[in-house]
Amino acid sequence: MRSVTVSIDVPYTPERVYDFLDVMAHHERFTNHYLTDWRYSGPGRGIGSCATVTATLGGTKTDVTIEVVEADAPRRIVERNVSAAGRRLAHGTYTIEPLRTGGSHLSFTYAWVRTPLADRLLAPIARATLRRANRTVMRRLAAELARHESAAGT
Repeated sequence: MRSVTVSIDVPYTPERVYDFLDVMAHHERFTNHYLTDWRYSGPGRGIGSCATVTATLGGTKTDVTIEVVEADAPRRIVERNVSAAGRRLAHGTYTIEPLRTGGSHLSFTYAWVRTPLADRLLAPIARATLRRANRTVMRRLAAELARHESAAGT
């Protein structure tokens, strides 16, 4: 299946954005409209940080294990997502690029590596549903970054 990418510009440096995204528990704050029941394991941040969540999307519920497998501060974080009893494997990649005018361009790409047959048959619907959900994620992420920065006094 083809990947899904969404993006947003935010008025914070790549270092600030990365520092926020590097903490796994922060992700609950901007994804809890479709990822719930967060259970954490491993370190709180960086490679090896992990969460198991319940994803409710497109009328289905499934547990997903999300683990950070690559980190390149302040530019990129790659998560491995495993669900459907291991039959579904995907990578979620956050890419943070500085804007010439200040701030950052933040993108998130969800790329399927292995999918069950049903997913492949419903690929156009699955991609559209995930794109819509992740556009909401990006708007909520921008709002959470603003709250976080405001609380930090910057």
